[in-house]
Amino acid sequence: MKLSGNTILITGGSTGIGLAFAERFMKAGNTVIVCGRRESALQDAEEKVPGLITRVCDLDMESERLALFDWVTANYPEVNVLVNNAGIQLRYNVLKADARDHWNDFRKEITTNIEAPFHLSMLFASFFAAKETAAIINVTSGLAFTPFAIAPIYSASKAALHSFSISLRHQLSDTSVEVIEIAPPAVNTDLGGAGLHTQGEPLDAFADGIFNDLAEGKTEIGYGSSVARLRMSRDEIDVYTEKLYQATKKFIE
Repeated sequence: MKLSGNTILITGGSTGIGLAFAERFMKAGNTVIVCGRRESALQDAEEKVPGLITRVCDLDMESERLALFDWVTANYPEVNVLVNNAGIQLRYNVLKADARDHWNDFRKEITTNIEAPFHLSMLFASFFAAKETAAIINVTSGLAFTPFAIAPIYSASKAALHSFSISLRHQLSDTSVEVIEIAPPAVNTDLGGAGLHTQGEPLDAFADGIFNDLAEGKTEIGYGSSVARLRMSRDEIDVYTEKLYQATKKFIE
């Protein structure tokens, strides 16, 4: 993927990994648009990254995803890169989760993590196919390969996005559109709530490492502990998943 001269849309780009990517794309000479649900967070991002273009959008809603696509393509028709980064992670014990009265919280996790990137990818694919160069970048997780049992919907949703990315890459292989998957390990962000990932990889080091791999033209990118997990055998996955669960199940008991 060429790292300069693009116009890039990043979902969930007001904080965390999305904002770190936005900063680096801006420094590399790209026009960057980020969207997010919270206007205050987007304003903070604008102050931190001068020149950043922002748009309030709730990706949980089909109408807002369509409005985002229409607004971006009308106002920034040169857009040629989509980064599906937005995500929600909930941790819970399925025996204690109130799936009757609080299903909407779980539904939002599914919609944001699966439906939104699927929908946006399909909307932009045809638009991008007419470009000389273009890319769809899906941010999945090392948990797409080795499930985090206390975050079952998150893990399953990232596995679904991993599978979708492979299919999308095949279907777009005869076009100018690259399909790139980034599968982070735990990174020190506020995903799932403040303080949950303080032991994760430092955000800046992670983002720098990903950009190095993008510059090398890789299409499936891990970092740190997720590198090996992308290629684990089924037996290795089972052992890793059990070990991870035993180390973390206390948090949902």
